[in-house]
Amino acid sequence: MKNVQILGTGSYVPSNIVTNDMLSQYVETSDEWIVSRTGIKTRYISKDETTTELAINAAKLALQDSNTTADEIELIIVATITQDTLTPSTACNVQAAIGAKNAMAFDISSACSGFIYGIDIASQFIKNGAYKKALIIGAEVLSKIIDWNDRSTCVLFGDGAGAAVIATGDEVGITSVQCRADGSKGGSLTCSAVDLKNIYNSGTKDFHDKVVMNGKDIFKFAVAVLEKSIERILVENNLNIDDIDYIVPHQANFRIIEAVSKRKNYDINKFYMNLSKYGNTSSASIILALDELNKKNLLKKGDKIIIIGFGGGLTYGSALINWNKVSK
Repeated sequence: MKNVQILGTGSYVPSNIVTNDMLSQYVETSDEWIVSRTGIKTRYISKDETTTELAINAAKLALQDSNTTADEIELIIVATITQDTLTPSTACNVQAAIGAKNAMAFDISSACSGFIYGIDIASQFIKNGAYKKALIIGAEVLSKIIDWNDRSTCVLFGDGAGAAVIATGDEVGITSVQCRADGSKGGSLTCSAVDLKNIYNSGTKDFHDKVVMNGKDIFKFAVAVLEKSIERILVENNLNIDDIDYIVPHQANFRIIEAVSKRKNYDINKFYMNLSKYGNTSSASIILALDELNKKNLLKKGDKIIIIGFGGGLTYGSALINWNKVSK
């Protein structure tokens, strides 16, 4: 089986920054209330940029960072739950915009685990020799599916996109990838799509096209997934926690990460977090954080990074990245 490596990353967010104080003008909340419960201080909210536009910009930056031309890309996967159109897919729109004329393109819907699901799928194509280079994107405009009158959810989420180019390589790169789901718990985090309206049906009585979340259920699920995923990767690779340079979890809530750190006696500084700046960007959150690590030159060749996603579905996924990219 072939090795799969990350060649480059990119990320893009809207220009409009929304602070906690700004949100307090719309719902009954405060900066202190939000920060103490989530760790979030700001988030980026789109005024007019679409999910597709965010994805395109992140893709272009990832191609640039990886020194890859668009026609070298053979597979494009976009992870999103906020696509602009049911068809064409966001991935097809990205393919057209960047000129990746040789690429297979499709979207996946795995919510906050989406980027890792995309990595898992693309890695299989690369390992079996079907493709050599793939572009994986996580992109969301969550602001359009948020109930801005519900302070329990509207303070959490932001808009953004991140992308990574992955390819075959001589060294071990992405390994120990595992994605799973527990659909029996799906009701803990929901958002309806297109209502059933036709000549026979006037619509669903309880149709709700905004995010509804049971915070306590998600907290318990997330803490369990983080603990289990870290332990699995350490055991599979005969490592201990000190061998890991960074843990990049889905950026949902500081309290989730803090709980795992305390329960397992892990150094909180080993968890890379930027949720205070971006909030929860669902499928974009992990790659936004990974790209930030990359762009800040905080990663060196040989570093070991655990990435972990968890969210709607309920879904979860994790992987170990052996960083092969040489900083510029």
